[in-house]
Amino acid sequence: MSRPELFLVGLSHKSAPIDVRERVALSGEALKEALVELKQADGVVEAFVVSTCNRVEVFVHGEADEPAVRFFTGRAPRAGEHLYQKRGPDAVRHLFRVAASLDSMVVGEQQILGQVKEAYGLASGVQAAGSFMSRLCNRAFATAKRVRTETEIGRGATSMSQVAVELVEKIFGDLRGRSILLAGAGKMGALSAKALQVLGADRILVTNRSAERGQALAAQVGGAARPWDELQDLLAQADVVIVSTGAPTYVLTAEMLRLAMRQRRHRSICLIDLAVPRNVDPACAGLGDVYAYDVDDLQKVVAANHDVRRGEAVEAEAIVEAEVTAFTRERDARAALPVLALVRRQAEQIARGEAERTLGALGARLDERGRRSVEAMAQAIVNKLLHVPTTRLKAAAAAGDTALPVAAAELFGVEEAPPPAPRRDGETPAAGAAATETE
Repeated sequence: MSRPELFLVGLSHKSAPIDVRERVALSGEALKEALVELKQADGVVEAFVVSTCNRVEVFVHGEADEPAVRFFTGRAPRAGEHLYQKRGPDAVRHLFRVAASLDSMVVGEQQILGQVKEAYGLASGVQAAGSFMSRLCNRAFATAKRVRTETEIGRGATSMSQVAVELVEKIFGDLRGRSILLAGAGKMGALSAKALQVLGADRILVTNRSAERGQALAAQVGGAARPWDELQDLLAQADVVIVSTGAPTYVLTAEMLRLAMRQRRHRSICLIDLAVPRNVDPACAGLGDVYAYDVDDLQKVVAANHDVRRGEAVEAEAIVEAEVTAFTRERDARAALPVLALVRRQAEQIARGEAERTLGALGARLDERGRRSVEAMAQAIVNKLLHVPTTRLKAAAAAGDTALPVAAAELFGVEEAPPPAPRRDGETPAAGAAATETE
């Protein structure tokens, strides 16, 4: 295998509609299985996958990006029309921008960094990510921290949940007296509840498959918890329903809304679906007096948000660029080290052999001190001869010149050290600690 390269293949809210994204979105055990399958593909050394409501991106360290492309097309043939592909420094730059929330639907939001950390931790846990991904991801996390602390891009930043709540406020104005139902008590539901409370909502209902979590969230925001099996009846009461569950399919169907609208005597209702895959049947939007929005619809709401942060984003992009350059130089410098080691090993073997022949010829005419002097002289000659080549190789690698190490290997007649072979199940992962919301 030639020197492994970093490849990125992905799709996001910028390149693909939600009906495509939800076909390839994975989580939990399904994502673990996909990572193991990806890692076992020919030519893949390491891999990890970022899967959120707004993006699914596959990062592969290996020979080519074909396994990453198959990750998408094998699940949704239409995905191929919406994929973007990057390699090398461009792939590094993309990951750093994602972690720093510069590529998010809501620029400056904080949840994506946690999601990238979770993605890396999951990949490391199933031994799909090793030492290279450890260095890459930890540099991405450090970049995101710099952006967060050295700019004000996160000042007043909203999550998708907060954007949804702001949309509700624009539609209804004063939220006091409005009955708002949260279907789902996960992170998105919790963020929505807190944002609603800040805006003055005083009638918050929470329903969740896990009654305990639903009750805990309701208690935090002064709301009322209701059993999940009352969802149909709750639709007849709520003015706004914010849905975000981990269900892989619809929890609100068109038939449920038809029945609810008859009970409501066609009093209008607003549905906001924050989940991917979607939890609200798109057919609901076609019903009379039903106003339904999904995460793609929220892009219009956040356009002004991007304008406000444009100045801070410029500064953040400069930080990202500096970190990409530093990471790339460090990686190129690492690439020169195997050649340097092989050249030095070869030179030392030659010097040692010649010293032994000389000492053998001199025999007893040299005492122990004299023998050590000959050996030291041989080593000194190696060091002096290799000093300039070593300095030049390191400088060239740090400047991004990958051709010089290859030329040096050919000139000195050594073969470059092979890259680590792909690990299989049961093998020990490379060193690199694993790090552990919704974009």
